[in-house]
Amino acid sequence: MLRNRVLVVEDDPGTRFAIRDFLSSHGYEVSESEGCAQAEGLFNASRPDVVLSDYSLPDGTALDLLPRLKEAAPLVPVIVLTAHGSIELAVRAIKEGAEQFLTKPVELSTLLIVLDRTCEHLRNRQRQMARHSRESQTAVDPFYAGGPAIRRLQDVVQRVAAADSPVLIQGETGTGKSVLAAWIHRHSPRGEETFVDLNCAALSRELLETELFGHQKGAFTGAVASKVGLLEVAHHGTLFLDEIGDVDPNVQPKLLKVVEEKRFRRLGDVRDRTVDVRLIAATHSDLSARVKEGKFREDLYFRISTVPIRVPSLRERPEDIPALGQRMLERLASQTGRVGLSLAPDAWAALQTYPWPGNIRELRNVLERAILLTEAKIITRRDLC
Repeated sequence: MLRNRVLVVEDDPGTRFAIRDFLSSHGYEVSESEGCAQAEGLFNASRPDVVLSDYSLPDGTALDLLPRLKEAAPLVPVIVLTAHGSIELAVRAIKEGAEQFLTKPVELSTLLIVLDRTCEHLRNRQRQMARHSRESQTAVDPFYAGGPAIRRLQDVVQRVAAADSPVLIQGETGTGKSVLAAWIHRHSPRGEETFVDLNCAALSRELLETELFGHQKGAFTGAVASKVGLLEVAHHGTLFLDEIGDVDPNVQPKLLKVVEEKRFRRLGDVRDRTVDVRLIAATHSDLSARVKEGKFREDLYFRISTVPIRVPSLRERPEDIPALGQRMLERLASQTGRVGLSLAPDAWAALQTYPWPGNIRELRNVLERAILLTEAKIITRRDLC
């Protein structure tokens, strides 16, 4: 079970320790700070789920701290406590981004209720965002119409999904590795959290680093503002790195640190940050061969391949082609307004005897092209060319 993390910012040791012990006993992971500067450092190093801050601190106030925290992570809620509350101060705090403004003394039981509700509200927002992201894409069943090869794959994947270990999905281009990764996430304990998908092959070293880790303002020419990386976006969820074999060798040690220690640094920063993500990686290349060639770190390979999964090619399961082809045909025909299309027997025979070097992706492209270029209701073998 994931524990909510709270950063307590309070300069009075007795109050701070009492809050820490009480919240820890109720399942929270607590970090402590006695001032603004220390709080900002802890916030950036180990991103909490919620911040609980006293208003008056030795090196400033909660209103000084709030803008800096919100710039780094806008979604993290901040609750402000003060012994000298006023309507004006409360309004200012809320305008600066505070989630709530509470007047001391606050009963610890009441504080616990507020924190629980705040964290649940945050999680619901994250889930809604993740659900909206998932629903904006068509969820595809990777085991649809599966013959023996796919059923064996399904048996393995169902066990893997329930765990939290890194997964390495291997298979030829177009076999549906990204679809399988999304399925694993949806059926894992993190299924209601964010799923972040990044294709490493499409990015240069510099762009990959800033996409993954983020950067600080001024880290390089053109960095006019701080940027949150995808690792932070995927916090509590799953990060899927497609074509991980193409990750630049200079980025691989940083990625290894994330896998082993759950730590990373934004570009231009000197502080480590912690993140809770499950890593799923995919590749069409032979990573063990790339390790022998010195193009991929051996230690990273062993860490990401805790659970290796191989997706069979389409030519290894020709018995699945009729069901896959029919489903694709119906969806594509519906999308293009050509409902009622069908394939002639010679077309089905051609689909099942073709070797499909591009696998499922190529099958979809062939059917889509035939639908767009054929006026007849029945698609023949000639129309597939």
